[in-house]
Amino acid sequence: MLFEGFRQGDAETRAGAIRHVVGGNGPPVLLLHGHPQTLAMWHRVAPLLAREFTVVASDLRGYGDSVKPPGDPTHATYSKRAMAQDQVELMTGLGFERFAVVGHDRGGRVGHRMCLDHAERVTAFAPLDIVPTRSMFQNVTKAWAMPYYHWFFLAQPFDLPERLIGADPDFYLRWHMERRQPTAASVFDPEAMAEYRRCYTLPGTIHAICEDYRAAATIDLEHDEEDVGRRIDCPVLVLWGENGTVGLHFDAIAEWRKRARTAEGMAIPGGHYLAEEASAETHAALRDFLAGIPA
Repeated sequence: MLFEGFRQGDAETRAGAIRHVVGGNGPPVLLLHGHPQTLAMWHRVAPLLAREFTVVASDLRGYGDSVKPPGDPTHATYSKRAMAQDQVELMTGLGFERFAVVGHDRGGRVGHRMCLDHAERVTAFAPLDIVPTRSMFQNVTKAWAMPYYHWFFLAQPFDLPERLIGADPDFYLRWHMERRQPTAASVFDPEAMAEYRRCYTLPGTIHAICEDYRAAATIDLEHDEEDVGRRIDCPVLVLWGENGTVGLHFDAIAEWRKRARTAEGMAIPGGHYLAEEASAETHAALRDFLAGIPA
């Protein structure tokens, strides 16, 4: 019911099935979600974009109803390189050789890696409420580490965070989301929250999420160091919540300009969850940006 008129599917990739929905007509746009959410986070923005674009929203590897392979000692299974490859294969299977990418939170990190590993496929990139992973770890302060404590908690060795979260996953999910959005009850649609809760408790999800963060602190940084001299070639739109941690503690545009040839952007009213807190403003910014990208 969250994506009325969209088609749902499970695309087979080399890693396994990737759950997705597709709707609309026009230039293709891939929407990638963040933690601890699923593709459901786009339920307010996707239908608006679908008026002018072909919109694909998918569950990242390890999240939602997508494949959840076990982790490995190097955490390569949940590297952003591996997660980006899934999404490229999804879009290829749907018949899209070139497409724009919009990524919130973890999805933005997957999108960043996609822009480097598959530059010929990405026409435009919009990271939402993040700065690059390397920038985050190079500028750790108490001010951002306190609200982003989970970067360090979830990255602890197996299986400490899995056991602690698994003791009461519903409590942890609600606490994690509500602490970053004090008015969560009015921001998150009950159907979307029910979907987040359902997927968070699926077998393998908590482990996959921890592996995602372990990868960010290890192999993802190695890949970023290898590519430190490279820049994103396509146009980049940076959006962040004016009351969120990124907006308060980072110069988001400046950080992305270190990683991209061109980057523009703006603050959006609200906090971290832009697509749900300020869907109209988020849609308007994305629509204006994507409309200016040559097909």
